[in-house]
Amino acid sequence: NMSKSMLEYSKTVLKKVSFDTLLFCKELKKAIMTLLPEEVEELKVWLESYITDKPELQQSLVYLKA
Repeated sequence: NMSKSMLEYSKTVLKKVSFDTLLFCKELKKAIMTLLPEEVEELKVWLESYITDKPELQQSLVYLKA
């Protein structure tokens, strides 16, 4: 469905910008505003595992605590 692809799209974008913490945080904020609450939850689960080996991106979790 459409919203599922939005979630997948957000993950793809985040992977592409993960080399840049500021850009990553910016795209993450955008994704949070765009996605449905349950998708944000899913994104959160994905993000937590995605950044396990990326300490420089740990700060991005702040945006999901709101």
